[in-house]
Amino acid sequence: MTTITKFFSILVALVVLLMAASCEKIDNKAVPRFTVRIDLSGFALWNTYGVNGVGDYRIFNREKGIPANFPYNVNTYTGYGGVLLMMCLDGPSAYDLACPVESSQYVTLSIDPDNFEAYCPKCGSRYNPLTGAGGPIRGVAINNKVGMRIYHVTPNNGGYFISN
Repeated sequence: MTTITKFFSILVALVVLLMAASCEKIDNKAVPRFTVRIDLSGFALWNTYGVNGVGDYRIFNREKGIPANFPYNVNTYTGYGGVLLMMCLDGPSAYDLACPVESSQYVTLSIDPDNFEAYCPKCGSRYNPLTGAGGPIRGVAINNKVGMRIYHVTPNNGGYFISN
């Protein structure tokens, strides 16, 4: 699948998802609220640990030491199940990695590299973080009307600051 075909497929899926989601309210707060504070301020930190192209992503989990060489300190917090930072169509977005259906910090979402969907290995639900909304695409999450918990990504000194 070429990059253009993949991008077009994602764009069509986004339009369908937005039309479907416009009729129903999705709960993006099913995952418990835990503190998030990741400082990627400045060009050096952002260029090393940030995301640049659409679909580019990085996972932050202080407890697991991901990424391995990130300068975690006492003021860094990575939410309930870790943080997914993804470059979306309209800029960087951040989400909690805990599955909203399972609501356990130990059941975390993974990213499908073919379509950039976040998926749960336990319940099989899939979400779309690429739109900046993290809404459900299929699985139990659609029936439960739950989406990924969204965090704030704020520009700061040539980089970004992630918080809740």
